Amino acid sequence: MSTRQTRRKSAKLREAAAAAASSDDDQKPIIMNGNGSAHHTPEATDIEEDENIFLFWPNIIGYIRIVLAIASLYYMPVHPRTCSVLYSISCLLDAFDGYAARIFEQSTRFGAVLDMVTDRCTTSCLLVFLSSAFPRWAILFQGLIALDFSSHYMHMYATLVVGGSDSSHKNIDKSQNWLLNLYYTNKNVLFTLCALNELFFIGLYLLAFSSPWLSPHLIKSVEETSGGFINPGAPVNTSLLRQMFPDPFSASALEIARANKMDSLIPWAIAGISLPFMVIKQAINGVQLYNASKWLADVDIKMRKQKGLPRKNKAKRV
Repeated sequence: MSTRQTRRKSAKLREAAAAAASSDDDQKPIIMNGNGSAHHTPEATDIEEDENIFLFWPNIIGYIRIVLAIASLYYMPVHPRTCSVLYSISCLLDAFDGYAARIFEQSTRFGAVLDMVTDRCTTSCLLVFLSSAFPRWAILFQGLIALDFSSHYMHMYATLVVGGSDSSHKNIDKSQNWLLNLYYTNKNVLFTLCALNELFFIGLYLLAFSSPWLSPHLIKSVEETSGGFINPGAPVNTSLLRQMFPDPFSASALEIARANKMDSLIPWAIAGISLPFMVIKQAINGVQLYNASKWLADVDIKMRKQKGLPRKNKAKRV
């Protein structure tokens, strides 16, 4: 093949390649800029849409839990049956958000924190009501609130410090503590203890409306409870504030509570059966608080050694 023929063949190959490239470009959509210049749009694979974490199914379940919990608090002073049903459903949904996270692959840090915060707040609100219903035991309920918040906060903070931001508060080695490892890794143990712990407080709450032995005001009349007699035809305070914010422990509210009270047999059975599990759950909270404190102290010791602390005293100058 002569040199001229070789050149012609190379030129044809270049023209064919240019034509092919031009046809590929023509198939891509063109967008005109405001200044009149044109450019090809990037392919769909180059565009990544940000996911809306707040609308993940586990988090939506978490929002439903919050709404149910608020509704149960609204009915808590005078409607024990309605309150117990709403509160129980809110607690049971705690198990479903975990299943939803695994099924839809939507496990997030926001969801984990939302779940923990909801648990702590709902339980503490119920304990606050029990403190007012049983004032002699208020210090015990206040102590349980403090233990619950402090143990989980310390544990969460220690996990982030020791394991880093990618770690989970449920990742506990057996070498660290076998009890916490069993509690956080075994779903049956975790669900049983949390559910029966809440069930004990619900049973105690129901006893406030059903057991005169625990709540002596249930056997008192409206006049004795309110501190005075109600005269027929007496003017009623119908101010807007009184209608919007009625006193949950007023004579009328307590009368409604007595009308909604139930037999104490079932509440006593609920409280008696769930009491040992509540004690175990509180013991785990105590162990969690102790271990988290120890982990943080160990980290402090290592950091102080790295910084050369405590500094040795320099030899005194003569």
